[in-house]
Amino acid sequence: MNADSVREWLNRQPFEPFEVRLSNGERYQIRHPELLAIGRNRMVIVDPSEDRVVHVALVHVNSVEALQTPK
Repeated sequence: MNADSVREWLNRQPFEPFEVRLSNGERYQIRHPELLAIGRNRMVIVDPSEDRVVHVALVHVNSVEALQTPK
């Protein structure tokens, strides 16, 4: 996946929470646009529930999907 594809999700108006799925099976929920920063080849995900920061190469992003939000 390329940076523009992920950036498209990040910049949607209004923002729609989404999940990033990686090649190793890990999943990260992006519930706020400030939790993700995207570079050319890498991105940084802030996981506030675990109080950690994750650096991910974009080549390891398999998919980005909308989170099901309660109605």
